[in-house]
Amino acid sequence: MSELTIRPAERGDLPAVVAMLADDPLGARRESPDDLTPYTAAFDRLDGDPHQHVVVAVRAEKVVGTLQLTIVPGLSRRGMTRSIIEGVRIHADERGSGLGTRLIEWAVEESRTQGCGLVQLTSDVTRADAHRFYERLGFEPSHVGFKLSL
Repeated sequence: MSELTIRPAERGDLPAVVAMLADDPLGARRESPDDLTPYTAAFDRLDGDPHQHVVVAVRAEKVVGTLQLTIVPGLSRRGMTRSIIEGVRIHADERGSGLGTRLIEWAVEESRTQGCGLVQLTSDVTRADAHRFYERLGFEPSHVGFKLSL
């Protein structure tokens, strides 16, 4: 298997990233890979924010994974900075290869580098396989999450 690189995402990576976001039952209902306009606007906002890290995993010049890491300063927990991992996706051809583990390990290490004392993430209640994956990596299901669509 060829060398893997994890690097900051670029605008030109958006078609591949959005395709991965749409490539599962949940994403197929909420993503629109045929119209990159909203993703481009969002990417530009993220790219200009030093607390946002959208990365891609590239193998043989092909984007095969992605995630977003957000650094959040806070007052609680004695002023602890934490990070939030979101949008973890692995290309179908790479699932089961260990790439997901590599991406999460990258995010945890970058969180340490950024001075975070806690890494958190949420996962849809229907993603039982993902929950097992995150628990295997040491994450604990410690909270109940809530969302309000606007």
